[in-house]
Amino acid sequence: MSKHTLSADVPVVSMDAITKTFPGVKALDQVRLDLYPGQVTALVGENGAGKSTTVKILTGIYQPDGGTIRIAGAPVILNTPNDASAAGITAIHQETVLFDELTVAENIFIGHAPRTKWGLIDKAAMHRKARGLLDEIGAPFDTGAYLRELGIANKHLVAIARALSVDARVVIMDEPTAALSHKEIEELYELVETLKAQGKAILFISHKFDEIFRIADRYTVFRDGAFVSDGLISDIDQDALVKMMVGRAVDHIFPERQAALGEEVLQVAGYAHPTEFAGIGFTLKRGEILGFYGLVGAGRSELMQALFGITRPSKGVTKINGDIRVIRSPADAVNNGIVYVPEDRGKQGAVIGLPIFQNITLPSLGRTSQSGFLRMAEEFKLARDYAERLDLRAAALDQDVGNLSGGNQQKVVIAKWLATQPQVIILDEPTKGIDIGSKAAVHEFMAELAGQGLAVIMVSSEIPEVIGMSDRVIVMREGRIAAEVQGDNLTPETLVRHAAGIAPATESIPA
Repeated sequence: MSKHTLSADVPVVSMDAITKTFPGVKALDQVRLDLYPGQVTALVGENGAGKSTTVKILTGIYQPDGGTIRIAGAPVILNTPNDASAAGITAIHQETVLFDELTVAENIFIGHAPRTKWGLIDKAAMHRKARGLLDEIGAPFDTGAYLRELGIANKHLVAIARALSVDARVVIMDEPTAALSHKEIEELYELVETLKAQGKAILFISHKFDEIFRIADRYTVFRDGAFVSDGLISDIDQDALVKMMVGRAVDHIFPERQAALGEEVLQVAGYAHPTEFAGIGFTLKRGEILGFYGLVGAGRSELMQALFGITRPSKGVTKINGDIRVIRSPADAVNNGIVYVPEDRGKQGAVIGLPIFQNITLPSLGRTSQSGFLRMAEEFKLARDYAERLDLRAAALDQDVGNLSGGNQQKVVIAKWLATQPQVIILDEPTKGIDIGSKAAVHEFMAELAGQGLAVIMVSSEIPEVIGMSDRVIVMREGRIAAEVQGDNLTPETLVRHAAGIAPATESIPA
């Protein structure tokens, strides 16, 4: 048993009026969260609700701009991860931060290994204590095994043993079952019960409603960085929880458009990847905006990267205008009229350090060169054309793209690919991290592109955007198409239910 004892009615950790702002984005706005000893609290919300920011504040990675954190009733300041660890807070992430080249015992006690009287690491004591911790949670492997020899589930057990080695009061589990088999998930549930019996307060973050209702005692709902509600899980059902998560009207910033769909331009059949997705098939018509929605880990971006040739599917057929095309690289995709605007503009989209005009013309050098020599006047002309079409706000086209705002960087990336004159454009989270004015401009331009006959695929985690911009929506869950939704069925509740695996079968057309 932990030496920290509190009444089950008194929170181990309380976060009150916590605020956190990043440039242009208010990630948390006056949120609160209470974690109780011997209980599991599920933190629930859509992508972007503020869950990850909350975890990073609790673990000392971020510091809040306002509000108070209390541990056992006393205010604390968690300036570093070491402060959080000393306060008894530890996190077990979906991808555990462990070291493959160290032994199990070394991973458990890294940074706080027992020492001899001469100040050296006491290896015998370290392995003995590690064995005791592993036995406590039912882990069968040897303390001298190297981490690289263990599977994902056993690595989770090592991370939990490490948490227990510092006598953690609070254990944060962030999507802990995402990469586990059914048997491993059952074993994790048993471990959660063991931790509860030891009086640990557990913060459980999951998009899987069956998990939440199976192991959680309490729930807290965030939406758009704000606190919505909390309470006992026994006092709520799935429908009520979904409505809390998405309880907002689709606003009216989206351009009105009458879709004039043309002939089928893209057909994808039997797409599969060894680890990311399987059984993917869909079609896309000229003038159509096809939305892709899903929760974290659904496989949407991975599918788009395969369509663009960044990764290779294990099987599947791509047809463009009815003809089978083999796409082994992004160059193949561009040559066949498919372009991809990635979610991560800084790393995958814009080339920081190059001026705006060169970013825009980079994939279209064949149009701006002659006899192997670049013609700068042609580059400027092409760049100016697309910069004006997207209402790009910049001092000059020779300005470093890294000095632009996020919204204007996004416009540069879109302009770069539009300059190749594609047939299909894939927009992955096209308005992520940009202000409301830039979002409206991107939405207007998307509608204009579709109106001109371009086929658009839009991946988005923002439900209002998905509903406001899409003609059809494909919902993905755990690497597969869960449903195709359109018309009157295209509602926030329907999308979330399908994404979470709780939708009635009659609400849409399963793929």
